[in-house]
Amino acid sequence: MNYLSHIIFLKFLQETVHILRFSIMNTILLLLIATSMSCSPDYVFPYAMQQPAQTFTLPASLHEISGLTISADGKHLIAVQDEAAKLMVINKADGELLSEVPFGEDGDFEGVEVAGDDIYAIKSSGSIYRICHFGKKNQRADKIKTSLDKTNNVEGIAFDAANNRLLLACKGNAGTGETYLFKRAIYAFDLSSQSLNPNPVYLISIEDIRRYLEQHPGLPGHKKLSDTFAPGITDFSFCPSGIAIHPGTGDLYILSSVGKMLLVLSADGQIRHIEKLDKDIHAQPEGICFDKDGTLYVANEGRVKGPVIYRFYPKS
Repeated sequence: MNYLSHIIFLKFLQETVHILRFSIMNTILLLLIATSMSCSPDYVFPYAMQQPAQTFTLPASLHEISGLTISADGKHLIAVQDEAAKLMVINKADGELLSEVPFGEDGDFEGVEVAGDDIYAIKSSGSIYRICHFGKKNQRADKIKTSLDKTNNVEGIAFDAANNRLLLACKGNAGTGETYLFKRAIYAFDLSSQSLNPNPVYLISIEDIRRYLEQHPGLPGHKKLSDTFAPGITDFSFCPSGIAIHPGTGDLYILSSVGKMLLVLSADGQIRHIEKLDKDIHAQPEGICFDKDGTLYVANEGRVKGPVIYRFYPKS
């Protein structure tokens, strides 16, 4: 092969390699696009709410169980009973009531949450009780007044560890004025400053729910939910009765005993899912909490079959 032929052959090789490289890159790009299209972006709700893995039947003293949380060491469930200033310690394994610990004067307590070394109980009037040194001789409960009141009807409390705050879910008025009509509010109580943000950190409107249902026609229970939130209704049948934050995703899980549903809200305030609950199972869902592994617990008042706590494991 002479010099000129050698040059021509090398150029041919270079062009061939370039074409092959371009073809391979295009193939990889198409495969990536196809893979991304085959992976559904839709949210998959990870719990079978109509099939509890375990049911704990509670004693009559918890007939009106209204709030639920996990103890700081993760070994027990802790509940509050409406109208009683007592923390009920429950065996997480079998639902046995282990002890009842008074912490103050009775009142309309609607939620309880562990945050660090302390336990917080919330009244429907918006007053927070910080219980320090729980179960010890020097236990004390400090009452913290907030700007919320009975018209807001606070029913749920959750610890937002990422922002070092308590989230307070309101069953009643979201705020004052027409701006808050047909909306439900979640307020934030900052644990560092021990103060309430005067404005809701989350607002859920009936329009948000309608829009979500329009975009998800295949949602289980869609017809019942659509009828509940149909245009022209005079009542907003989403009334938070409990709230908890998923330990893995940071999503907010919000129970509504009214309408029997569970709404999942992302950390940035977008509705991710609405689960219609079976009223024969969830007669009056009032308390909700997560274990650190994502195990979900839901407490129901004893309206029909007596008070119960259900355990749900996340789907694999």
